[in-house]
Amino acid sequence: MAQTGDPNPPRWSAEESFLELLTDTLEAMDRPSRGQFLQRFFRSIAQIELTETQSLDYWDQTLARKRELSESVGKRVALQAALVDVLASAGQLRLPILLEYEELRKLQINATTDPLTTLYNRRFFEDYFEKELNRSMRYNHKLALVVFDLHRFKEVNDRFGHPQGDALLQMAAATLRKSLRTSDYAFRIGGDEFALLLPQSDTEQAAALSRRLRAAYSLSIEPLNLGIPLALDYGLAVYPEDGELEEVLIRVADERLYQLKNGTRSTAPQRPAEMTSHTAVAEPKPEVAAPVAPPVQPPPGGEVKKTGAEQRRWERVSLANTHAYALIGEGVERTARVLDLGYGGVGLETSRPEEFGEAFHAVLHVPILPPVRVSLRRVYVKQTASGMTRIGCSFVT
Repeated sequence: MAQTGDPNPPRWSAEESFLELLTDTLEAMDRPSRGQFLQRFFRSIAQIELTETQSLDYWDQTLARKRELSESVGKRVALQAALVDVLASAGQLRLPILLEYEELRKLQINATTDPLTTLYNRRFFEDYFEKELNRSMRYNHKLALVVFDLHRFKEVNDRFGHPQGDALLQMAAATLRKSLRTSDYAFRIGGDEFALLLPQSDTEQAAALSRRLRAAYSLSIEPLNLGIPLALDYGLAVYPEDGELEEVLIRVADERLYQLKNGTRSTAPQRPAEMTSHTAVAEPKPEVAAPVAPPVQPPPGGEVKKTGAEQRRWERVSLANTHAYALIGEGVERTARVLDLGYGGVGLETSRPEEFGEAFHAVLHVPILPPVRVSLRRVYVKQTASGMTRIGCSFVT
């Protein structure tokens, strides 16, 4: 049940976020400075001339009205709704102000969002990170920070041009946006750099979400056939175990991002105080290994078919029209589509067969079944009609 001071509020619009940040900023100011600011604020949004004392009074009325309306309807009411109500009740809201307010709304949106991806921008990330970190400290909750960037993105711009690069950034933003809870926030913080803030999420939850996002992005861009192993790389840090300061959490997340890029990892994670710029931190294990039964002889009369270099014991179940996929490798994970699955093995499809060795580990994500960790041995490789590469694998027990 929602309570006053709920540490996990619903998602705010850009203009609501702007006014909430304004509220927090004003609380930190002394009363004379606050009065001077509000006097200019009311002049800007409503074209009304007030004294500093009147401005402070209208603002206090607005905050009180917001609390009153929220209690009466049983949910949080936007600050701008309370502000309009107070000004209208006082006879201060005039018709021409509608145009002024619309211009202010555009400025608020532009001030908090990235125009290309429509995600929140770096400036809002810095403001909101501080706000969420303080909230997590107050309520003794975890807060996960995940930073992303696009692996080998510069090659896309160099080979295909910036319009294609912009399209890939928009696809990355759409991938992040689709997977968020209402309490999560996504940001574009640089050229090909993104960030997520995940309130009340621990390391395992944040890592699982990051892997899903990485796999989803890989599948979304696969039809483009870019010929470049573009990937959504990530690094994460969680308050309080990885640090209690913004700069520490950002540094830890950045270090883990570059460890994933470089494929370096150690046997156990270390605390920030123990880390150096060259320290490798182990990614948390996503799933518990599930045993896979060894292949058995086919039933009497069962058909044995020849495929590639080895015999297949019986036909596999086709998963070509599903969203089944596999995360390949340890530490530096790659993604492959799961084409079919049988008792003795699995068929994978990829555009980068050179990244698959003779033997490797994978986590299979198949509809209905829970994720399963398996060891695979490559049996054959062949081109498909779509120009992709099929890799037939057998399970290694």
